Order: sequence, then structure tokens, then C-alpha cells
Amino acid sequence: MEVNKILSADVLDIIFEGRNKEYGAYDLRKTYNKRLVTSLLIVGALCLLLFIGYLASALLANKDDNSKVVVQDVQLEEIKQEEKKEEPPPPPPPKPPDPPKVEMAKFTPPKIVKDEEVKEEEKPPEVEKLEDTKIGLSNQEGQKDEGIVAPPVEDGGKGVVEAPKKDDEDWDKTFTKVEIESEYPGGAAAWQRYLNRNLRYPQEAIDNEVQGAVVVQFIVDKEGNVSEVEAISGPQELRAEAIRVIKKSGKWTPAVQNGRQVKSYKKQPIVFRLESEG
Repeated sequence: MEVNKILSADVLDIIFEGRNKEYGAYDLRKTYNKRLVTSLLIVGALCLLLFIGYLASALLANKDDNSKVVVQDVQLEEIKQEEKKEEPPPPPPPKPPDPPKVEMAKFTPPKIVKDEEVKEEEKPPEVEKLEDTKIGLSNQEGQKDEGIVAPPVEDGGKGVVEAPKKDDEDWDKTFTKVEIESEYPGGAAAWQRYLNRNLRYPQEAIDNEVQGAVVVQFIVDKEGNVSEVEAISGPQELRAEAIRVIKKSGKWTPAVQNGRQVKSYKKQPIVFRLESEG
């Protein structure tokens, strides 16, 4: 390129001086700014069109919705709760009628006096009148009493009728004879299993070939607890083991007397037997 044209020439012309400008790269760079402006204008126009279309559709939608939506005022009514009527209290139960008065005759302690000294009101009533009359501290008119209990014959002249004594004290004693004796829970079979598991034959008795039955006496209370265990018969070498087994046996089934569980003595034999050789 000539020197006088360099200052006024375009940069692209200087770069592509002596090259093939028809290849395409020269035209692309030459028209780059024009294409960039054209693209921005087109994009801006499209965005503007989209915005206008959005606004138009929104306006149309609001217009349609306003024509269709109907707002109604809802009036909330106050809900009145039904007042519960207080029921009157039930009438009080009728007063039971007063028990009828029972005819009573005053009890007069017997005294030995002369006939002329006895006042009429102090004379005891006749026996026939006492059959259906209650004995009391004063005379009283009323209905005849059925099922009258006569006063005791011997009361020391005091006229006091004693209530029968309670027999609870009898049930606290230790019975020696009862209708149903106490026993080990489960009966004879359970007792035999217990002995097989817990009985230990004393070595001294084995060495001396001592065997036999030891009778152990003890007390079984109303709850089945065992106490006061002692051996009353049997070989001395075997008694301690028999006592130990009874004390370890736990609760027993109490004895029964007149349908009630009672405290009673129990005699339980324990048999020690050595196995014969051969």
C-alpha cells in the first residue's frame, strides 16, 4: 500500500493488504458492526412485541374475569346455643315409718319381802304375759313381740343379758386334730419329687449303715408358713437332715376345720433307705 494511503486506510485494509479479500473473512469483519446493530434492533423489536402482547392478553383476561366473577356478601348469623334447662333435684326419699312400739314389761329383780310390803307397780308380771312381751327397763304398751328371747335364769339378780362370746379366739389356737390335715402343695407325688431333689443322705449314716424313718413335728399356720420344726422320733444321725428338708419346703396347704383354715400341728415321716448292693 502506498504511504500516502496508510493514514486514511481502514485497519482491515491494512491487515488484508496483499491477501484474498474474496475468501469471506474480509467481508465478515467489514460488516461486523452493521450485523451487530441489526441483530440488536431485531431482538429489541421482538422483546417489545412480546411485552405488548403480554400486556394486551393481561388486559383481555382481566376484562373477561371481571365479567364472570360475582362477589356476594356473606352474612354470618350468630349461632345461638340452646340453654340447658336445669332439671329440678329429685325429691328426697320418703321418711321411713317409725317402727312400731313393742310391748315391754319392766324387769323387777327378785326380792324376798313380805306380801304386804310389795307395791302393786313393783310386782313382776305374770309368766303368761311374758311369752309375747319384751323385757325392758320400764313398762310400755305396744305390739306383741314375736321371737322373744328370755333372760338368763342365773344373772346374779342384776337383770343383765350378756351377749354370746365370740369364738374367734378359738380359731387362733393351734389344733392337734382337724378335719383336713395340712399337706405339701401337690400332694404325695409332689412331696416325693421334692425329697428326691433336696434330700441328702448323711455320710455318717451311710458309713454306719443307718436307715429308717424320722417323724418330724412342726406347725403350719393359716397362711401355710412352717415353724417350730423338731424331730420327735427316728435315728439321731438322720434327724438333722429331716429337719433341714422340712424347713426348706416353703409354704404348705393349711389345715381346715369347720370350713376355715386353721393353725395346726403336723407330723410328717421322712424315710431314709440305703440301696442294697447286688
